[in-house]
Amino acid sequence: MLTVLITYCGVGVIAGFLAGLLGIGGGLVIVPMLVYVMGTQGVSPGVLMHLALGTSMASIMFTSVSSFMAHHRRGAVRWEVVRRIVVGIFTGTFLGSCIAAAMSTAFLKGFFCVFLYVVATQMLMNKKPKPSRELPGAPGMFVAGNVIGGVSSLVGIGGGTLSVPFMVWCNIPIHHAIGTSAAIGLPIAVAGTAGYIYNGLGLASLPAYSIGYISLPALLGIVCTSILTAPLGVRLAHKLPVDKLKRVFALLLYLVGTKMLVGLIG
Repeated sequence: MLTVLITYCGVGVIAGFLAGLLGIGGGLVIVPMLVYVMGTQGVSPGVLMHLALGTSMASIMFTSVSSFMAHHRRGAVRWEVVRRIVVGIFTGTFLGSCIAAAMSTAFLKGFFCVFLYVVATQMLMNKKPKPSRELPGAPGMFVAGNVIGGVSSLVGIGGGTLSVPFMVWCNIPIHHAIGTSAAIGLPIAVAGTAGYIYNGLGLASLPAYSIGYISLPALLGIVCTSILTAPLGVRLAHKLPVDKLKRVFALLLYLVGTKMLVGLIG
């Protein structure tokens, strides 16, 4: 058990750092690593992906707080954007987690791989928005929140891979988009965690020390280290050229997605 906890702590170090650096919530790293670690522990294949997604969501509750507080201290969180999008975020994320609970592990793995490729491609293309583009009105923000929340719950992320490009597309400066995305990650994580707990309660195939689709040992290990490394990522985000970092991260996503896809086909 000690070795497993140390492994989860290592996952948290990486996830927290990336959450602060890129505003992604860490889920893109947490989910594939949890799938691998939990698979070596003999977790039932039927619930493996669901458990990874749910635990990722739960860990982001803590990672996002540490991350967005560090961004807030630097004045990089646009709270008016958070207020306008939060209702759609809650509804979309909870409904998305209910849909995910009804899907097979194979489908969720395939969906996650495709999502990684899409995100990586978007990062590499780095298209610039038209100077006149602004955030949409209330209906548009509600729809955007539902889409961001729904997809985030299906892939166990804090929404940054969707919310950051959305805000940049609407001409919000990149550092403000990253900081605001970290704050949006909290309601996504809360709603997603509630959905994965609700839909996983009472399943006999879940491993010990689980609450619904949340693994408590994994959650503990990830949280203990991610809340320490998220502020380090924030510091670097305000000093380093984020565009270049995104290109490197995009290549990493291609590698992770390919590895998971090969494993799924095999």
